Amino acid sequence: QVLLAESGGGLVQTGGSLRLSCVGSGTKWSAYVMGWYRQTPGNERESVATITGGSTNYAESVEGRFTLSRDNAENTVYLQMNNLKPEDTAVYYCMSIIQGRQYWGQGTQVTVSP
Repeated sequence: QVLLAESGGGLVQTGGSLRLSCVGSGTKWSAYVMGWYRQTPGNERESVATITGGSTNYAESVEGRFTLSRDNAENTVYLQMNNLKPEDTAVYYCMSIIQGRQYWGQGTQVTVSP
């Protein structure tokens, strides 16, 4: 069973930084895609940043502030979030596509106070 274990969420003031981590386990296959989505109450889950091979894509709202990186040896993906804004407040979910199937982590809360 594929599991994605997230960590690193929390409460931070505007302008602060957080680093999210996601470790994948339970499979011998490497993930084709890994990344982060976020969701706020009443809204759909939206893509924040994803990495496919050597190509990284960011949502326009986080471009220049967030950095996604991946450690293939450890099957881990990181999201460094700098200059956080209150509108970044959401539950952040790790996502992975392995052998054509999409998997999700349990989510980690990020709260940015004004």
